[in-house]
Amino acid sequence: MSHRPGATVVHARTPESAAMVAETRRVMALTARLNRLTFDDAAEVRALLGEIIGRPVDDSVLLLPPFFATGGRNTAIGRNVFINQNCTLYDLGGVTIGDEVMIGPNVSIITSGHPVEPAGRRSVTVAEPIVIGRNVWIAAGATIIGGVTIGENSVVAAGAVVTRDVPANALAGGNPARVIRTLAPSA
Repeated sequence: MSHRPGATVVHARTPESAAMVAETRRVMALTARLNRLTFDDAAEVRALLGEIIGRPVDDSVLLLPPFFATGGRNTAIGRNVFINQNCTLYDLGGVTIGDEVMIGPNVSIITSGHPVEPAGRRSVTVAEPIVIGRNVWIAAGATIIGGVTIGENSVVAAGAVVTRDVPANALAGGNPARVIRTLAPSA
């Protein structure tokens, strides 16, 4: 079975898989606490999000619970980021969220998956990074799959499934997502 260069590959019953499970356990305890909070608890939500990702989150970040994750230490979140309810984040491969990003409700950002071949499906986890550029809007219900970069100022339409890169200043939609049109760059 082959993987793209730079992919994170974790085999079952290894120290790496045990660490992955421990990280999931740690993050699920933190997200359970976070998900009991309300809109008025924004500072506490940011503090818990900072614990999840292992570094402080800028005061301009707003996350509306509930939020779900299996990791966090491989996530970087920029300034003035808005994350709406029911965001799911799997960051084993690494997630970078640029400044001024807006993430709609029910968005899934998933860096990891399993081989298509039945023989390896339960024994291997493969993850690739996701990079979300500055000033991107990911609309409601979109899914971003590992190994993609979404260029700055782009929009991912509601319900889109992004399986390949989206260039800067583009509107992408569909399943699999494709560029629908070019957007005027922001001033």
